[in-house]
Amino acid sequence: MEAFLDILSRPEGIMLLVIIVLALGFDYINGFHDAANSIATIVTTKVLTPFQAVLWAAFFNFVAYFISLYIIGGFKIGNTIAKSVNENFINLEVIFAGLVAAILWNLATWKLGIPSSSSHTLLGGFMGAAVAFAGGLNIDGNDVVNYAKVLPTFLFIFGAPLLGMFLAYFITVAIMWICRKSNPHKAEKWFKKLQLVSSALFSLGHGGNDAQKVMGIIGAAVIYYHVNVDLDPQYLSGGDNFKIFVDHWFWVPLASFLFIALGTLSGGWKIVKTMGSKITKVTPLEGVAAETAGAAALFVTEHFGIPVSTTHTITGSIIGVGITKRISAVRWGVTISLLWAWILTIPVSALIAMLVYYIVTLF
Repeated sequence: MEAFLDILSRPEGIMLLVIIVLALGFDYINGFHDAANSIATIVTTKVLTPFQAVLWAAFFNFVAYFISLYIIGGFKIGNTIAKSVNENFINLEVIFAGLVAAILWNLATWKLGIPSSSSHTLLGGFMGAAVAFAGGLNIDGNDVVNYAKVLPTFLFIFGAPLLGMFLAYFITVAIMWICRKSNPHKAEKWFKKLQLVSSALFSLGHGGNDAQKVMGIIGAAVIYYHVNVDLDPQYLSGGDNFKIFVDHWFWVPLASFLFIALGTLSGGWKIVKTMGSKITKVTPLEGVAAETAGAAALFVTEHFGIPVSTTHTITGSIIGVGITKRISAVRWGVTISLLWAWILTIPVSALIAMLVYYIVTLF
């Protein structure tokens, strides 16, 4: 409590608190913006009602905290996000502007029913504000953006949906071959039950991937504060500052997973409609294949600490199951519109963040 009061006694400390509140607010928005990713197929196949589905998904979003901590062995994605910008070009105003830009883009795409990536808007906002602060991409031979951390994320704008698509295609083909002699009515009953498992797995992947991104942004703000404001010797010792942050601010990871779960409880029905029926019609069998493929892709990328979009991953998986029927079963017009939203998310978020940063620094 004494340490908290000490933080609030400084103007920078109040700014840090504002950033934490904003970040958790973004986390909540991320939950209802991306709720459709893990529940779209389970709702459209009528396995669960919308309320039951969001409750189911929210529970496993939170359980993902324990999976990341005790099974994955840490918060690698959070670390990637925190270090996506060179620490010499980070300050509290940069983080604040990046968060505001991410929230504005997420709310706009949610309002329009566009399943864009919360991950990429957060990253784009963070980088855009840092570039505005630095005045360019490279200052005195130092890159503003940590390309070693960021490039895998850029590649997975296309890699994540492709991975989801191929996995879903082969899983669907394998299931259809294994069950080729099964009674269709009995098989459908079994796949409806299995959708509960596949949806839970995808919700675990969603929570583990997306909650850590907010945690990484808060971590960047906390590390900046301790290094540059209160000159904490632990953070100046040359050790792994992100690990020190996780150990001392242990409630932040817990809160990040809790808020994304609460956001999921709020749902996002416009995007459910796009994901569950506009791309292709989905049966229980295909729902199991899509969610299992999406979950597998998310767990693999979390293991390697690559922040990917759960939206892109499940969209690719749904396309994969659609292709098993015929190429024309996928509504490519809708898919191309989504692709444009994916490509534009990072640059538009970066531009919004630059504008917000310039406005903030006027005061």
